[in-house]
Amino acid sequence: MADSFATRAQLDVNGKSYTYFSLPILGQRFDLSKLPYSMKILLENLLRHEDGGMTVGKDHIEAVAQWDCKAEPDTEIAFMPARVVLQDFTGVPCVVDLAAMRDAVTKLGGNPNQINPLIPSELVIDHSVQVDVFGRADALELNGKIEFERNLERYSFLRWGQKSLENFKVVPPNTGIVHQVNLENLARVVMGREVDGVLQAFPDTVFGTDSHTTMINGIGVLGWGVGGIEAEAAMLGQPSSMLIPQVVGFKLTGKLPEGTTATDLVLTVTQMLRSLGVVGKFVEFFGEGLQHLPLADRATIANMAPEYGATCGIFPIDAEAVNYLRLSGRSEEQIALVEAYAKAQGLWHDANSPHASYSATLELDLAEIKPSLAGPKRPQDRVLLSGMKDNFHANLEGLTANRPARKTEVKRMDAEGGDQPQAEHLAAKPKSNIRIHDQDCDLNDGSVVIAAITSCTNTSNPAVMLGAGLLARNAARLGLKAKPWVKTSLGPGSLVVTDYLKKAGVMDDLEKLGFFVVGYGCTTCIGNSGPLPDEVSKGIAENDLVVASVLSGNRNFEGRVHSEVKMNYLASPPLVVAYAIAGTVDIDLTNDPLAHTPDGKPVYLRDIWPTNKEIGDMIAATVGPELFAQNYADVFKGDSRWNQIASPEGESFQWDESSTYIKNPPYFDGMTMQVGSIDDVHGARVMGLFGDSITTDHISPAGNIKKDSPAGRFLQARGVQPADFNSYGSRRGNDDVMVRGTFANIRIKNLMFGGEEGGNTLYFDKTGSVGEKLAIYDAAMKYKADGVPLVVFAGKEYGTGSSRDWAAKGTNLLGVKAVVAESFERIHRSNLVGMGVLPLQFHAGENAKSHGLDGSETIDVVGLADGAAKTATIVARKADGSEKTFEVKVLLLTPKEVEYFRHGGILHYVLRQLAARKAA
Repeated sequence: MADSFATRAQLDVNGKSYTYFSLPILGQRFDLSKLPYSMKILLENLLRHEDGGMTVGKDHIEAVAQWDCKAEPDTEIAFMPARVVLQDFTGVPCVVDLAAMRDAVTKLGGNPNQINPLIPSELVIDHSVQVDVFGRADALELNGKIEFERNLERYSFLRWGQKSLENFKVVPPNTGIVHQVNLENLARVVMGREVDGVLQAFPDTVFGTDSHTTMINGIGVLGWGVGGIEAEAAMLGQPSSMLIPQVVGFKLTGKLPEGTTATDLVLTVTQMLRSLGVVGKFVEFFGEGLQHLPLADRATIANMAPEYGATCGIFPIDAEAVNYLRLSGRSEEQIALVEAYAKAQGLWHDANSPHASYSATLELDLAEIKPSLAGPKRPQDRVLLSGMKDNFHANLEGLTANRPARKTEVKRMDAEGGDQPQAEHLAAKPKSNIRIHDQDCDLNDGSVVIAAITSCTNTSNPAVMLGAGLLARNAARLGLKAKPWVKTSLGPGSLVVTDYLKKAGVMDDLEKLGFFVVGYGCTTCIGNSGPLPDEVSKGIAENDLVVASVLSGNRNFEGRVHSEVKMNYLASPPLVVAYAIAGTVDIDLTNDPLAHTPDGKPVYLRDIWPTNKEIGDMIAATVGPELFAQNYADVFKGDSRWNQIASPEGESFQWDESSTYIKNPPYFDGMTMQVGSIDDVHGARVMGLFGDSITTDHISPAGNIKKDSPAGRFLQARGVQPADFNSYGSRRGNDDVMVRGTFANIRIKNLMFGGEEGGNTLYFDKTGSVGEKLAIYDAAMKYKADGVPLVVFAGKEYGTGSSRDWAAKGTNLLGVKAVVAESFERIHRSNLVGMGVLPLQFHAGENAKSHGLDGSETIDVVGLADGAAKTATIVARKADGSEKTFEVKVLLLTPKEVEYFRHGGILHYVLRQLAARKAA
């Protein structure tokens, strides 16, 4: 390990001596006084990992130390997180790859025990529970039973990983949501760890396989969401390349006014930052307003970083962070290390801390925050509570524009003065009469059919959770209830929340309004909202009603919450309860009665809204370290269901060939120690010709598996009935399912067929005769049998969306050698490289259309020069023999990426390194 600037120093705390790399010592050479907190974290990371230039060199350290806040990002650096956190949807394929690598390294002469995460890697099972049962006392038990039945194979596999892999731990189901568990228990803030035999202290930094990993930024931990491939690389000791970012400062002043919540604040912050534009940037919060902002409020703001588009949304370490560590039951030894290290490194924030220099700055007075929601389709579209009724009507018009007019019978006076029924087309407000829970009800446009207290964004925050409980208490005392057509659910986010709701005595009140605990997972926020009652579904379909959900989540994209619900609004937990009582979003809760008491008296929202003092007093009386200590004492142990799962034993996983959930992937089939080269591509066919904004959802769907899709046909051939398909997300451990789902999204448009939707392409046999229309998977397998490589052409922003590893893995397994796009999303480009698929970029102003491509061509990619070339030439040949030649950029951006690519991908590179080490 190099130390060009001689920053190695000692820190004595808790009777131990820690080695650390001192920023103040470096500050004697460079002026670091104006460097943002997050940049100091990056700088320390480089100091600690300096290796003479192979990964981190002196010039990288100087580039960050002399950071120009106004400069456009153009300098690449390597970042090594201290740990990795995973959720089960994205974590299962990571563990599958590790198991497959154990098999492969054995065949290469190595030892399976060589394959282990090199840094702490913790997986929280939180994405699998669904709200099948709700509104009853046994909902938690029954949903848990269904969850285990659906996911037994996956859970058995994860138990094998828990027992067999070093540095890998699993938080079992029914414990909590990954980011909440991370905040409440897993985060160290400062790591104290032995590295190469030396006890070191360094900042806790984290990669997570979920976008909202940024929640941990609220306690001063730098981290963000990455794709599974990037996470695996970090687990195996490989650096992640990134451009030195710009940092936007967000100054907070004042304090929140009466009647507002952290949710109202974060929706305002999200709207402001989206308007500014912070994609690819860090956001850092500062200002005197921090002293009035509890840690849980900070975590709520940090959680939403993906929604305002930033890489992270970070707060500094200060007294409030230390208070939270103590509140959440962290040891006094750990707390002392955090405080001592932060102060020694100049990372501690207090009223006298100098303000940093930022690339841009926003300012918000917390006193100006007003009650808000966001929707009905995007989290950045904030709506004042007072404007909700108008917002609903404005959006309703667009959603009902193509709905047929209803034929309504009206009475007209005839010539003799009598009534004469006549049928007329009127713009009458449609409604469906349903009978549910022994009540006759009317469903209308705007009816709230889902009211869900869900998502770590808010469930981690005692103020809004106890606020919801107090509102429920006040409502129950007046005899108010949720409307019978509303599917109510409470997903507390962690066992701690349930305990303090019970201790406060408000759980009974929430249950009186139908908010029974349904599970400890993401539930409705990720679309695991479960089916609506049959009566409600039929009522919606009968008149094509535009109904709504109100949830305390962080995402409300179209179709995400429930396929039958067209309007989805994000709101604080108290407002979720309020809208469940109102039963509609076609209401102004600031002026209209929320409901009426059994004796007919109007009740307004202001009548039942708790005061800030009531909420604060209840937090002080109920939330304490003992709740965290008792609930996290055996966090990795699990309940009886978990511990009764049978799982394979041994260093290597015993694959079950009949499994449709877990399968040994073919990435390493036939692999040898011989490193390959980056060769030109000849005679390729075009698999897809796509336009702009092809997302990872388009490339690798996460939702339902269609019965007549390639994946659906495969599962049925294996004896799986459609009712048991589960989702693509739950089957990410089986490449047979996932490769068939790649490019199978029903909304994707292959421009070979104009504007037609669906995952199809044209297959040309070796004669080059007229193309045959086939599903992309089916065509790809025919091409593979023919020995024909494939390429994809696309427009701008290829691979945006969730950083889904299967979007790259599936592309590789289909036989795609190169993707040529106008621009790429950063993580997806990196994932393609990591899976051995070459990303190529059109020159500015050029695209497939400008070059006259229609998808019928054969393609050569030449001039790659084994990765030495910055540009390559594409030769496109038409059936008539005419050619079109143009140049593209080769997006292998660093020497390390070139090396990965020669090996066939990052996992192949690591395998050969480990096998060679064993052989030596």
